[in-house]
Amino acid sequence: MTNEVNETLENETVEVPVEETPSMEDYSAELEASFKSVNPGDILTGTVISVGDEDVTLDLKYYAEGIIQAKDYSHEPDFNLKENVQVGEEVSATVLKKDDGQGNILLSRVAANDVLAWDKLKQLKEDQTVLDVIVKGVVKGGAIAYVEGIRGFIPASKLSLSYVEDLEEFLNKPLKVQVFDIVPDDKRLILSARELLRAAADDERRQKISNIEVGLVTEGTVESIQPYGAFVNLGSGLSGLVHISQICEKRIKTPNEVVAVGDKVKVKVTAIKDGKLSLSMKALDDAATTEVSVETVDLPESEALTTSLGDLFKNIKL
Repeated sequence: MTNEVNETLENETVEVPVEETPSMEDYSAELEASFKSVNPGDILTGTVISVGDEDVTLDLKYYAEGIIQAKDYSHEPDFNLKENVQVGEEVSATVLKKDDGQGNILLSRVAANDVLAWDKLKQLKEDQTVLDVIVKGVVKGGAIAYVEGIRGFIPASKLSLSYVEDLEEFLNKPLKVQVFDIVPDDKRLILSARELLRAAADDERRQKISNIEVGLVTEGTVESIQPYGAFVNLGSGLSGLVHISQICEKRIKTPNEVVAVGDKVKVKVTAIKDGKLSLSMKALDDAATTEVSVETVDLPESEALTTSLGDLFKNIKL
């Protein structure tokens, strides 16, 4: 039995893995990087390989790794490295020290942002990119949010479509904004949510109007009066204009002669054009008059059955 096993082993060829010896080309990138000089003020880009409570470590493809301390990563208050920085993402940072005392290159993302972020913000403005931010602070006249680590100001008039009485309502709340204005030299970034809210409201309004047909009779509330007519709120974010000529049968000089803000009125949709509703109160009065006229000529069923043409004309003198 032993002889058979030995013969089998002799007849089989056993392949032993051969380890490839790395060539100089395999280390060309690292070798080239090792000859590059790193000086304070240089901006380097690396890949995040670890995230701690106090710092982030970058693989710079250099002779040493890069370290960014939490205070040098973002100006954003209460910025949490572990919540906001992911392993594998690329980060650009400015060299503060060639050696932090432990053989690492000390970096600052904040310093790099003062140079690089403004170019990105310009592009975000040109592209009208929608940004998701968290309101981090409230100041006189507006709110504060951060984009690319840069402090942005959102004026109160740009936070909502309506007047904002209490800015504190927005604190720590998510908000969709766009870059409204940017002045890199003054390090001024203005953000706005209003345009996005307006577009969303217009889309919603168009959708609602598409479900309304000319001839619809409904009730609304007079929300404002102008010299040329009254605007009536129909609810669900819809309103329309009752032109002064459509308020009543008689000629009036001002809508105030007939209606006041807050009045509940019935209106009829008479036209829909360019997303605007034209309403009429007068049309309902005309319809009511017609209905009354029809009712006055209706005869009781028993009388209608016994009435002839002769009976209708017998009292008429020619």
